[in-house]
Amino acid sequence: MTLSNINAMAHEEFVAALGGIVEHSPWVADATWASRPFASVDDLHAAMMGVVSGAPEMKQVALLRAHPELAGKAAIRGELTGDSTVEQSGAGLTQCSPQEFSRLTALNRAYNAKFGFPFIIAVKGLDRPSILERFGARMDNDRATEFGEALEQVARISRLRLAALLER
Repeated sequence: MTLSNINAMAHEEFVAALGGIVEHSPWVADATWASRPFASVDDLHAAMMGVVSGAPEMKQVALLRAHPELAGKAAIRGELTGDSTVEQSGAGLTQCSPQEFSRLTALNRAYNAKFGFPFIIAVKGLDRPSILERFGARMDNDRATEFGEALEQVARISRLRLAALLER
């Protein structure tokens, strides 16, 4: 797929093609379509993130809550999206030792209790120890800081997904 293809897509086709760029949040692609044409992938991504940043906080929280936990219940049940499966597997999260899995489970529970949404991190290029380290460090953030960081991680993940889509 090319940027030219994306720019030429009808609304429904655009949402179908880009609806998964932001995890379980096709409303982002839906609202981005009207901004076509895009001069670059960066412009497309900026338009998508503009939709996210312009959304009410309640909708942003719902977007964050749509993300799966790292090595969480959805992963165990095989219910991750294709993109999340590839991302978590690529970071080695599907090969956790019992101790790592136990630590991730405890961190997932504590993080969600503290912030009200799952821990989100762009895992590409990271390994399990570095993910666990960053997870633990971010537990010290206040909610406002972590909310902003989670949205920044969504932006990173979505940019990587756009690049992968346009490389296929």
